[in-house]
Amino acid sequence: MTSAAAGTPFETATWARRIAALLVDWLASTLVVIAFIGLDDYAATGSPAPAYVLVVYVVESALLTWAAGGSFGKLATRLRVVRADLGTRPLNPLVLLARQVGIALVIPPLVYRPDGRGLHDIMAGTATVTLQTYRSLGR
Repeated sequence: MTSAAAGTPFETATWARRIAALLVDWLASTLVVIAFIGLDDYAATGSPAPAYVLVVYVVESALLTWAAGGSFGKLATRLRVVRADLGTRPLNPLVLLARQVGIALVIPPLVYRPDGRGLHDIMAGTATVTLQTYRSLGR
């Protein structure tokens, strides 16, 4: 975990947990695309399926983060997305969509502060925390 002294008043989740959540999300998004277009079309040379997976991932993770505090992968790996300022206002769904697009661009998550928040989190005013930290924040 990233130290609370590094910038946020709480500890953020480890990168290993975040990557595990991303892998779960990507697998789930892939399975959704396969369910809709079929395995043959998914595996076909030149198929647009990878783009569909990316769109499903961005939309799924933004909507579930807005509605439930985390994407399917984050919920499965016991992570949550919270407001970095500890405010109680709900997260803005359009800001969360922009956050997920930032993650999809790959570079924003790789550029991060000592508190573990990447550019996508800084832009959105969010932080990813463990379920234990989430509960300790009174959520």
